[in-house]
Amino acid sequence: MNESIWSKTVQFPERPPLPGDLTADAAVIGGGLAGVLTAHFLKGAGLRVVVLEESRVGSGQTKNTTAKITSQHGLIYHRLLEQIGEERARQYAEANQRAIEEYRTLIAERRMECDFAEAPAYLYSTAERESLEQEFKAARLLGIDAALCDGAELPFPVAAALRFDRQARFHPMKFLRTVAEPLEIYERTAVQSVEGNRLQTDRGTVTARHIVFATHYPFLNVPGYYFMRMHQERSYVLALENAAQLAGMYLGIDEDGLSLRPQGDLLLLGGGNHRTGENSAGGQYRKLREAARRYWPESREAAAWSAQDCMTLDGVPYIGRFSSSTPNWYVATGFQKWGMTSSMVSALLLTDLIVKGESPWEAAFTPQRFEPTASAKALMQETAQATKGLARKLFTPPRADIEALPNGHGGVVEYDGDKVGVYKDNSGEVFIVSIRCPHLGCQLEWNPDEKSWDCPCHGSRFDYRGNLIDNPAQKGLEHE
Repeated sequence: MNESIWSKTVQFPERPPLPGDLTADAAVIGGGLAGVLTAHFLKGAGLRVVVLEESRVGSGQTKNTTAKITSQHGLIYHRLLEQIGEERARQYAEANQRAIEEYRTLIAERRMECDFAEAPAYLYSTAERESLEQEFKAARLLGIDAALCDGAELPFPVAAALRFDRQARFHPMKFLRTVAEPLEIYERTAVQSVEGNRLQTDRGTVTARHIVFATHYPFLNVPGYYFMRMHQERSYVLALENAAQLAGMYLGIDEDGLSLRPQGDLLLLGGGNHRTGENSAGGQYRKLREAARRYWPESREAAAWSAQDCMTLDGVPYIGRFSSSTPNWYVATGFQKWGMTSSMVSALLLTDLIVKGESPWEAAFTPQRFEPTASAKALMQETAQATKGLARKLFTPPRADIEALPNGHGGVVEYDGDKVGVYKDNSGEVFIVSIRCPHLGCQLEWNPDEKSWDCPCHGSRFDYRGNLIDNPAQKGLEHE
């Protein structure tokens, strides 16, 4: 698997597993940035908080970000004004502006060495101005310091660029390590079920008055039905040496627009967005490498990695009470491409809900703005019917089909009306797995860029051996 520059440069001290049953004021499920920041603020409010992490702190999506701290989230504010009105659009803007300030304050107070730097954030287009002009007017209406400009730093001409000032960037894993250090965190502790105020783990039971789901994608299907209200997308990043030294952070709004931002002596070049499970042809890293050669022919690749993001129905995260039937459960998910800022928004909003019972931003982010209806039951019944019999015993596909597969390639092989996934590594060793996602039974698709089996329905991912990489699935694949 590819590894980001963030995880390459930071080591976390190991935390013990849960030692047995315990009671706390709040339990946070997930040791990424959203969960750790929420635990930080709840502890600051005087609560005993425990963080339960299935693997290691920072082992999920936090390590794969491009680490921009920004309230500029693509072409969002013009759309929010039209879809949800000025009041809630202003709540969204204020929450994200506050998140930037909170990072700035926390890093200064703790004197953190996490490569924090202020930088303007730009949207740009090589083709048109109109959408950027609309976004400029919407941002200014909502109190954001924005300006139209020409994006002269970029190595290619643009039609227009939209600049947000007083944005920032940092090293997310250095920051996370510092914030996590004083917290009560239990690693290698998998939460298996949650009922009422009790969390059953593989190490014991935690009883807590408040329970926060900060697991990137909620692992419970019911209540909440988040799998009906989100899909997941992947994007790809190269870290380049000997490339441009930009002052700002850039995001292209065109179909194949690039993301660019500096990090020390490196330039992070991103792009290749697609829905998870829809990259069977591959080539996303190749496109980025071609762009790097075109614009910076003397550059060298220092690292390459990919990220996964939860995408909501309306482009706004689900942050708030988990469901109307579970008033003491809370959730933070659906961060789109803006996990760093949304993690801080989540921590501030959820802390307010738990400590004060309300938040000034609650209405904009509440998951209850899309309440599942009776159709959810019908969907679950249809899914159960469609996936009957999928847990058949694996078989060995025809040898001729395996031999026809080139070394270093994977694909779907059919046999007797069913399908399995086959990957042949560079030495010729063959790995055979079920391609039915154990979450809700969707057929997985091969992702040649990451050598993984990805679910196009809900975004679960598995390596070529069948090991689980990304949720909402909670177990790996059957394999030979």
